[in-house]
Amino acid sequence: QVQLVESGGGLVQPGGSLRLSCGVSGFTFSRYAMRWYRQAPGKEREFVARITSGSDKNYADSVKGRFTISRDNAKNTVYLQMNTLKPEDTAVYYCYVRTLGNDYWGQGTQVTVSS
Repeated sequence: QVQLVESGGGLVQPGGSLRLSCGVSGFTFSRYAMRWYRQAPGKEREFVARITSGSDKNYADSVKGRFTISRDNAKNTVYLQMNTLKPEDTAVYYCYVRTLGNDYWGQGTQVTVSS
């Protein structure tokens, strides 16, 4: 079965950095686009970044220039490098894939940006 497992979240001060990872199994990872989303308390889940099977990337305007999405097909893992973090980046971060006709989400990892 398809599984997505995020890791790497935590508490960081404003201006700091974190790298999130999402390990996947149950499908041919290299063939599919992967996305990161986030959900802040009291807000709807929002798109953060996407990487295609060919490693084309796009980002939400709010993170452009600060976040970088990447993938390692040998490790079946997608990453989100987050730099210059702001308090408004505080959220639960989820990885997502649409494959085999269905939408799949990880369990999420909490990122808290606070001094």
